[in-house]
Amino acid sequence: MPTLRLALSQVNPSVGDLAGNADLVRRWTRTAADAGAQLVLFPEMVLTGYPVEDLVFRRSFVAASQAALRRLAADLAADGLGGLPVVVGYLDADGPPQVSSDAEPGRGARNAAAVLHGGEVVATYFKHHLPNYGVFDEDRYFVPGDTLTVVRVGGVDVALTICEDMWQAGGPFAAARQAGVGLVVTINGSPYELNKDDIRLPLVRRRAAEAGATVAYVNMVGGQDELVFEGDSLIVDADGTLLARAPQFVEHLLVHDVELPAAAERADGDGARAGGEVTDGMRIVRATVGGVPPAPGGAAAVGGIIEPVADEAEVWQALVLGLRDYVDKNRFPSVVLGLSGGIDSAVVAALAVDALTPGRVVGVSLPSQHSSEHSRADAEDLAKRTGLDYRVAPIQPMVDTFLANMSLSGVAVENLQARVRGVLLMALSNQEGHLVLTTGNKSELAVGYSTLYGDSVGGFNPVKDVWKTLIWRLAKWRNADAARRGETPPIPENSIGKPPSAELSPGQLDSDTLPDYDVLDPILIGYIDGDLGRTGLVESGHDPAIIDRVLRMVDTAEYKRRQSAPGTKISMKAFGRDRRLPITNRWREDS
Repeated sequence: MPTLRLALSQVNPSVGDLAGNADLVRRWTRTAADAGAQLVLFPEMVLTGYPVEDLVFRRSFVAASQAALRRLAADLAADGLGGLPVVVGYLDADGPPQVSSDAEPGRGARNAAAVLHGGEVVATYFKHHLPNYGVFDEDRYFVPGDTLTVVRVGGVDVALTICEDMWQAGGPFAAARQAGVGLVVTINGSPYELNKDDIRLPLVRRRAAEAGATVAYVNMVGGQDELVFEGDSLIVDADGTLLARAPQFVEHLLVHDVELPAAAERADGDGARAGGEVTDGMRIVRATVGGVPPAPGGAAAVGGIIEPVADEAEVWQALVLGLRDYVDKNRFPSVVLGLSGGIDSAVVAALAVDALTPGRVVGVSLPSQHSSEHSRADAEDLAKRTGLDYRVAPIQPMVDTFLANMSLSGVAVENLQARVRGVLLMALSNQEGHLVLTTGNKSELAVGYSTLYGDSVGGFNPVKDVWKTLIWRLAKWRNADAARRGETPPIPENSIGKPPSAELSPGQLDSDTLPDYDVLDPILIGYIDGDLGRTGLVESGHDPAIIDRVLRMVDTAEYKRRQSAPGTKISMKAFGRDRRLPITNRWREDS
């Protein structure tokens, strides 16, 4: 049986940076060549970054992507890498955008893969299954392909597929079996969700069985607005055996030798055909890549298998990467956040320090007359533990000036304090160039427990998709991880152990207004992530009176969530891209 040395390039592209992404491909292809690779794979739309969203509708951007692909093929050859076949994802089009008046049926923008070899684009494939759920709107942007591209590489027939093609049965993988391929390549831009890695391996095994072939799955890594991609690239053989698996949340080149069945000889002798075969509703087009580098001598390349980590470690890495890439890709020099001494701001501060180093994080204590001494001390303690730039800016004189000129009471006074804090943080942002991080967790966002233009102010929220109960788990995990490594735990134990409070009025606690979080969060998870109605929540064992109270808070807070800062998605249904409900909405679950 032939052996192919595969190189799965788990890289971090930036949306719109065509030149930078092309350079990324060139650098990693050189590394793969130095490792003796015979076929190099890059993720979905690596050349443009992913997702490009409405950039698809700009014909100038589509043309730039097509030109960048041709230039990349020539540049690889000029680099002395032309003999190495490289699979690259990019944006293509064979007609006007579907939203234009001159649109043509069955033609338009394409989510595409290309095989580059000898300075040329020798084969292309258009994504067949287009996801249109959750964060995906690909049916809005792309036209589906109806052709399976099979490329003969080193005596092996290799089928090309893209991401969602693997998540649905039938179509390309069924056609791959009929085409008799030995390897299915699937290039991916698959966003992270907690425990998605547990779903991915069984899914790849099912597709390998469906195709009767080894599957090489390469996924991108990095943050893009609310999305974060974790990598977790892998190779599974036809019988479902996991051969190699890359780490999560880091760029990585997974190099592995795979034994594959030799391609069957065909009537034309070299496997090249115009595409007369049709199976499972797809045409099959064949091409041959000649002059592939010979199999390297010496020991076989073994990519290794990285074992999954604990949930808290996985989420922490996702949040760190999502924050780092949002800050760096948008070219912010640093971040600033309010340090209250509470658990949420402590976790965000620790995330920011891990993502950016202490020198790029400013934490500001903004005490009022209601801020407890222990909260002030806890904020200072966190600053000492992490080494961030710590400042104190008392807000009471400014609050008193407002109150001397306005007649306010009750919640209006509470909100005034939060808004003064927001003004100060935004002023520091304007003066010094920091990105303001807001610190509200998903539980608070769900029930509207925040002040618009106050504690909700900011350009990014690292914990927007993190339930309050998970916030505590993350804090405990991060401290334990630091202790295990002989480092100072970043989060004060007082911040973890004390009852949560906004401290906007004397003796205030979250529990004055909200159910305890260990009661609240399961209801919210069922209603928001699981789309359960009232009946389903009651059947799940929750108190009907608490359900009614919580659902009223969630339903009336939609306008607040619509104005909230973006934040890294880690759950199956994040606010914003995943969960889209009308603000003006009279539907209520019956009580």
